[in-house]
Amino acid sequence: MKLQIKNNFTAELPADQSEINTPRQVQQSAYSYVLPKKPSNPSLIHASIEVANAIGLSQEDILSTDFLNTFSGNTVYPETKPFALCYAGHQFGNWAGQLGDGRAINLSEVVHDNKTYTLQLKGAGPTPYSRTADGFAVLRSSIREHLCAEAMHYLGVPTTRSLSLMLSGDQVLRDVLYNGNPAYEKGAIVCRVAPSFIRFGSFELFASREDHDNLKLLADFTIKHHFPHIQQEGVEKYLAFFQEVTQSTLKMIVHWQRVGFVHGVMNTDNMSIHGITIDYGPYGWLDDYNSSWTPNTTDNQYKRYRFGNQSEIALWNLYQLANALYPLIQEAKPLETILDAFSTDYEKEYLNMMQNKLGFQIKKEHDIVLIQSLTQLLEKVETDMTIFFRNLSNLSKADAATTAFNSIKDAFYNEKDLDQTILKDWHDWLEKYTIRINEEALSDSERKEQMNLVNPKYVLRNYMAQLCIDDADKGDYSLLNELFEMLKKPYDEQPNFQKWFTKRPDWARDKVGCSMLSCSS
Repeated sequence: MKLQIKNNFTAELPADQSEINTPRQVQQSAYSYVLPKKPSNPSLIHASIEVANAIGLSQEDILSTDFLNTFSGNTVYPETKPFALCYAGHQFGNWAGQLGDGRAINLSEVVHDNKTYTLQLKGAGPTPYSRTADGFAVLRSSIREHLCAEAMHYLGVPTTRSLSLMLSGDQVLRDVLYNGNPAYEKGAIVCRVAPSFIRFGSFELFASREDHDNLKLLADFTIKHHFPHIQQEGVEKYLAFFQEVTQSTLKMIVHWQRVGFVHGVMNTDNMSIHGITIDYGPYGWLDDYNSSWTPNTTDNQYKRYRFGNQSEIALWNLYQLANALYPLIQEAKPLETILDAFSTDYEKEYLNMMQNKLGFQIKKEHDIVLIQSLTQLLEKVETDMTIFFRNLSNLSKADAATTAFNSIKDAFYNEKDLDQTILKDWHDWLEKYTIRINEEALSDSERKEQMNLVNPKYVLRNYMAQLCIDDADKGDYSLLNELFEMLKKPYDEQPNFQKWFTKRPDWARDKVGCSMLSCSS
């Protein structure tokens, strides 16, 4: 197994002077050197050949002892020195101070096909940032991370990737519901892959400590290696960087809204400067279209990170990043100009995305009214978002409202909930929708084809992940393999997977792991 190693991050940024692996405040450092804890009996459950190929590895490499040892943390790859990142952050809107990689250890940077990737183990043991935690991860959360990262990639949503999922052979103590009933679970390790794991919180750390030298060092490093096309100097360089992070974050959120994804923990330490989805904890897809839904038990009271609020939170987080970069710019106005444009730009991008979901190629001004009335209607009774938008493409231009309704009625959880008023509202909306698609040049089959490119048929619903976890707990990984293969082609019909194109079953409505999840999920 041969990796092309690069150590830019550790070569150019300041290291923690102490290598004592105990929880502590780490000053004037971007990272701490730390070794993964050797697992007692590691075994490979699953690996992504596509991610392996991206970093220069083959199917043969995946099956090698070197691969098993390197990506379980059993051995340190030659010429590398693993490290954990130091960063801070706002959690649920409150300043939390130093946070850092509490259960993540970066193995190294690698280069393949002129692209740089950082390889990171999640669940490989404690770091100086573990605070009161043990630094390990359990099988259920690791399955959720491995499947979701890859599912998001194939949906076209910017994300970290997942190379491998391994069992450590060790038992890990976890309190699933935080209710004082801890139990031992199987330990597991995921290898995450991204251009880097630099976060908004990486900049917040140095800014909060008024360590402006290291703040500048980190910003210069990030731009040089990850935004090399930014050629400006001085203040203009940092503004161009902030502008790019703002735009890529905005685009990521539009993708989340498009597929009905709810991150669940949009803290500033969980926001990547690359505009990619990171840190899959209590996430979920909307089983029913409910803009107030959050999958996170910790967020249940205030619903800060609910589906309908994700763009607002992204903007709030960008404000924190702007505050962190301010010492390098020394002027609020240009930062505010970028931030002020966010909401207008988001509205524009969101509208365009919804027009695409509805199959509108010609963009019309009154589309926004049709879209707003639809999202209000979707919330009136429990309606499956994925099924609704996918089936909407089956309508034809000649359909009367009643025929059109038959195309989408499978999306309702309980058709009996539709009283006469709501039914009339649906018929009215469908009538307007058919008039609107008759203004399009596309034929019914062409429109269907276009809509099916942006409205997935298959998403990783929480109950599916839970079924997979239950089986894996018994040592059966066949469902994991099945779901992984299915999620590679979320927009294709895949008749052999038709059974997964269905609403959340009743038993999953309130089951732990299927509706709400805790941060330990």
